[in-house]
Amino acid sequence: EVIAHSVSHEYLQSGDLFASVEAACKRFHGAFAIAVMAQDNTDHMVVARMGCPLLVAFGEDETFIASDVSAVIAFTRNIAYLEDGDIALLSTKGIEKLIDKNGESSERKMKVSELSLASLELGPYSHFMQKEIHEQPRAIADTAEVFLGGGFKPENFGEKAREVFGEIDSIKILACGTSFYSALTAKYWLESIAKVPTDVEIASEYRYRDVIANPKQLVITISQSGETLDTMEALKYAQSLGHKHSLSICNVMESALPRESELVLYTRAGAEIGVASTKAFTTQLVVLFGLAVTLGKMRGHVSEAQAQEYTEELRQLPGSIQHVLNLEPQITAWSQKFASKNSALFLGRGIHYPIALEGALKLKEITYIHAEAYPAGELKHGPLALVDENMPVVVIAPN
Repeated sequence: EVIAHSVSHEYLQSGDLFASVEAACKRFHGAFAIAVMAQDNTDHMVVARMGCPLLVAFGEDETFIASDVSAVIAFTRNIAYLEDGDIALLSTKGIEKLIDKNGESSERKMKVSELSLASLELGPYSHFMQKEIHEQPRAIADTAEVFLGGGFKPENFGEKAREVFGEIDSIKILACGTSFYSALTAKYWLESIAKVPTDVEIASEYRYRDVIANPKQLVITISQSGETLDTMEALKYAQSLGHKHSLSICNVMESALPRESELVLYTRAGAEIGVASTKAFTTQLVVLFGLAVTLGKMRGHVSEAQAQEYTEELRQLPGSIQHVLNLEPQITAWSQKFASKNSALFLGRGIHYPIALEGALKLKEITYIHAEAYPAGELKHGPLALVDENMPVVVIAPN
């Protein structure tokens, strides 16, 4: 309502909707994506964005706006992504006028989306999260193909990757939620395989604290959507402090993070409709593992024979995951033991601790059952006091 009144105030004085939105946006703070239409001119619409995703899609004598391509793919594949600070005048013919964050006239290139309509259909599954869980073998195989087909080469991450990887002395990973847990997992690989010192931080915390910048540190951002505001702002903050090199790992082509990053590698998970991330998490792990092996080879810590072993392990991964998915009836039976519980404990040691964190997050998100995760060795330092005969405990211990 405040936004509408602000634009209306300007429009009553000028009668120019585009100029009214431009003037109003100068007073706005924070993140927004808006679409404005005047009652006396329904042939045009003005849209603006700052910090929130917004795209324009072009049909035949029709124009669409949406926050995600999945909303318009049934009507058209021709899309243009607006950037932060953009204000655009739209008609049924498309974008008639656009200015950027500096108020200068600009253009946004139209691209053809490759998103599959089949990925937006539920099919035989009960809900999208179940579907996406069962899509993991395919998603992982597709994501791993870049390493299986071409090897662990820096060029997989961009044309300048070999030069960038040769300059860095450490890594900083910024992410939120599930992506943060994939980053924590990757820390073990990057330090044990590539021997690169690695820090992992929650993006929403990093952007609000004093940071000592290291120009030789590679800043990696991870986001399924590529539009996570805290992660995006954390990257901008790092760049403002003097971090020269950045790599984004995300699942959505042409999203904000890749546009702001020096290097990028996309996961090939396909559209993820479910709120709780599943296949995006596991495909992020594939990319991060590939990064660790790539850096390890460049630095002389991974031999060609070892790289071949890693390649074969990646090749077998989809089959191994399918084997686990075939246990769904047994897993469903196990879930009955959790259904009546009020809380649960997840334990893991080493690289399995972040997996325990992700498991606890999933239980909280989906069932609203309180769940906590701890390093297994910390159980005796407090959490054990909460364990009784009614507390289910999940231990991540593959070996």
